[in-house]
Amino acid sequence: MITLSLAEIAEVVGGRMHDIPDATAQVTGPVVRDSREAGPGSLFVAFVGERVDGHDFASAVVEAGAAAVLGSRPVGVPAIVVDDVQAALGALARHVVRRLGTTLVALTGSAGKTSTKDLIAQVLRRKAPTVFTPGSMNNEVGLPLTALTATEETRFLVLEMGARGIGHIRYLCELTPPKVGLVLNVGSAHIGEFGGREQIAQAKGELVEALPPAEEGGTAILNADDVLVRAMASRTKAKVILFGESDEADVRAENVRLTDSGQPSFRLHTPSGASDVTMRLYGEHHVSNALAAAAVAHELGMSADEIATALSEAGSLSRWRMEVTERPDGVTVVNDAYNANPESMKAALRALVAMGKGRRTWAVLGKMAELGDEALAEHDAVGRLAVRLNVSKLVAVGGREARWLQLGAYNEGSWGEESVHVSDAQAAVDLLRSELRPGDVVLVKASRSVGLESVASALLETGAEGEVAGR
Repeated sequence: MITLSLAEIAEVVGGRMHDIPDATAQVTGPVVRDSREAGPGSLFVAFVGERVDGHDFASAVVEAGAAAVLGSRPVGVPAIVVDDVQAALGALARHVVRRLGTTLVALTGSAGKTSTKDLIAQVLRRKAPTVFTPGSMNNEVGLPLTALTATEETRFLVLEMGARGIGHIRYLCELTPPKVGLVLNVGSAHIGEFGGREQIAQAKGELVEALPPAEEGGTAILNADDVLVRAMASRTKAKVILFGESDEADVRAENVRLTDSGQPSFRLHTPSGASDVTMRLYGEHHVSNALAAAAVAHELGMSADEIATALSEAGSLSRWRMEVTERPDGVTVVNDAYNANPESMKAALRALVAMGKGRRTWAVLGKMAELGDEALAEHDAVGRLAVRLNVSKLVAVGGREARWLQLGAYNEGSWGEESVHVSDAQAAVDLLRSELRPGDVVLVKASRSVGLESVASALLETGAEGEVAGR
């Protein structure tokens, strides 16, 4: 973070200083919420959680060198006390972002946010110093913590924004006002919480509503291939740039194909030129993500050739997202177990089939969470798609939703041993260990709460050390 005195921080967050012998003492290190990350000059943010109270670690973080604690009560060491720690953290982030004047790029969408954010960051940092959201820290706490890692040298700040209801993205934009706003898609993720895709579109569109007008540099980058996203153009005064495979897109892809290993290749067209891209990532769904990243980079001054080179060399920066590992015996494990929704599940299945040409393919799938009344139909549809794509074997893991997956496969014609239901991750591991053959390709995917990454880990331990691809 930029250097700030404790007195200045207290003023910004509306806090009261306690046990601070020198108000001019400065925070020169990072702002952290994990006491293990506290170090010289840091500011420790003490949240009260269900199981852990950050205030209990106040003495330890100061002993580690932290300048002070930002909390909701005095703790006997230098502290800035506020009524609402989360609101104070947001106010501090807003102050720092405004002071820096960094170009802030914000993105949202139902699927692909993290992968696209990682692509944007890898492209932009070829042009100038770039700070971006680590993993999926895209909520009211993770976003300001990320923004506070920016320094005077930071030229671009790329922030992923998540939402679980109307008003969430509007609030995040108030904390860190974006200049460039990107909306990827409106899908079924969290549809059970929102109530429908129209409500999801309403929430995601809050991002473009928060952008400055075109004459002040505001730019909305919208998916031309998603009707609900494209309609958001009417909700902003910012310049509108369309990306996608549509002929009307300003940044588009032509001649899209997958290599024999399942990696997308295409001709990238931008308003300033065209260039060829062959990605290291796996699955055709990354084409849309790449086009979104290309549109951002083009608007921020990069040429088509520069963008294409960066996209072709970009890898996966976040764990368990189409993470491809080949074991010494030739079995390929695709760990995409970080999260799942209907759109990403279908894209992963298509990637599996593309990667597995001439090889046996296994889809180890579990529950897609937060689908509400759509859960039965969506799990059934994924099971049916696995059969239509000729996936060699579907392993449905878990309870009711897993049975719906298998039922969909059965109703589509999988009456033999092409699909099987197992109770838990260990049962899936036992099955795979007994039946996998050299050369097989295994996809592991479910919502994060299911914990299917343990299946991928167990398979890789079984096969000893392999080579991680696509990174």
